[in-house]
Amino acid sequence: MIKKILIANRGEIAVRIITSAKEMGIKTVAVYSDFDRYSLYTKLADEAYHIGESPASQSYLIAERIIEVAKKSGAGAIHPGYGFLSERGMFARMCAENGIKFIGPTPEAIENLGSKTHAKQLAVANKVPVVAGMDKAVVDLAEVKKIAFSIGYPIMIKASAGGGGKGMRVVKSELELESSLRMAQNEARSSFGDDSVFIEKYVDSPRHIEFQILLDEHGNAVHLGERECSMQRRHQKIIEETPSVIMDEDLRHRMGECAKTIALASGYTNAGTVEFMVDKDKNFYFLEVNTRLQVEHPITEMRTGLDLVKEQIKIASGEKLSFTQEDIQFKGYAIECRINAEDCDNNFMPSTGIIEYMSRILGNGMREDTGVEQGNEISIYYDSMIAKLIAFAPDRAGAVEKMKRALKSYKIVGPKTNTNFLLSLLNSPEYIEGNYNTQYVEKVFLPRLSETQKIVDSSTALAVMLASVIYKEKVEAKASANQITDNKETSSNWIKKRFSIFQ
Repeated sequence: MIKKILIANRGEIAVRIITSAKEMGIKTVAVYSDFDRYSLYTKLADEAYHIGESPASQSYLIAERIIEVAKKSGAGAIHPGYGFLSERGMFARMCAENGIKFIGPTPEAIENLGSKTHAKQLAVANKVPVVAGMDKAVVDLAEVKKIAFSIGYPIMIKASAGGGGKGMRVVKSELELESSLRMAQNEARSSFGDDSVFIEKYVDSPRHIEFQILLDEHGNAVHLGERECSMQRRHQKIIEETPSVIMDEDLRHRMGECAKTIALASGYTNAGTVEFMVDKDKNFYFLEVNTRLQVEHPITEMRTGLDLVKEQIKIASGEKLSFTQEDIQFKGYAIECRINAEDCDNNFMPSTGIIEYMSRILGNGMREDTGVEQGNEISIYYDSMIAKLIAFAPDRAGAVEKMKRALKSYKIVGPKTNTNFLLSLLNSPEYIEGNYNTQYVEKVFLPRLSETQKIVDSSTALAVMLASVIYKEKVEAKASANQITDNKETSSNWIKKRFSIFQ
């Protein structure tokens, strides 16, 4: 059994892992940068060690320092969380070389599935549907032009490594191809240290559906259902829900089996997520495998009653899964909203500063995962996510209402947050009907919001102009009334008449 775990991460996910480990009677070790010295997770852990300066490149991304702390503290295992070193095969390999259990897949699985081109080749070999295009990195521009012509424009250029929309470009014609290719490669290089990219047919207005998988080290595999992640801005997820409104039992079965097939074929173990695109005709295509715990994992926990972090630890301890696919029971509906420190009125720029006041009323069926508390500072160094709100109810309408109530009660004084933006999305007719896709926010919702704001701004400007004219006329009328005392229409009656247009 694992007796002590080092969490190679920070913030919300560190708190999440520490909580589950403590419930299992396992000691926890935190690592922190200069900025995180007094963070919530460092207080909750049994031990905490300083590993460097505030920028992640000088602390959380230095694998050698984390391994050194693990050995010094006597931690027998490391949980990487998500982000930072969680999908670096070299880090998992360093853990193994130092006799430390990596709570995640093997280095080989991370490396094979971490490359989208390798993962796509694996999918094709195992008859998992993929989008038409290349299954290897771009080498020659002439070859790219030839393939693009054969599959037809528009096409998508995608980075082989990494994710989050980095190194991704939509190309509508051959005239754009060379410049878009160069930009995608440059962005991929700066984001992931790897400029390899590939191309595939662009699927217009798809849904983004992912399946949670669990595999033990004895060849057993299950999927825990789907998560709908189509509510996105700039390829970043905003709201996630499960089940998906487009899902039926046949589609769920076929997609779930494909998810397990590709994981088993890669020798995968532990928790992971297989991502798919689904078009308007319910055809699905493999996208990639995220070889770690996902940010949105709590909604799966709410529907299945499982603690995914505990399951990860059990698998890493060598235990067999204690349930089969047939044992998984899906109940109710769950929604997650990501509370970010950002200024939605200023192009969603990150908002920093001290959280001077923080209050929320969660109530029945609500859960909050967070790594901050009142008095903490939101910095420029890390992701802007403050918390995750999760609502659970017997049906979708009930979960939505719970989420709206919680968002209205979520008050933060200091950094600006996106709570009003999230409320607007939940109230949009397309969301209520479940009629949205990955392009909805940027192509429909934000343009409509912009037009509404223009109308409001125009109305405000008109009101100011009318008020100015009325004020000027009032002054002139008063001056005239002082000169003509027998004027029956007093200035007060006059102004009331003119302001009646606003009543």
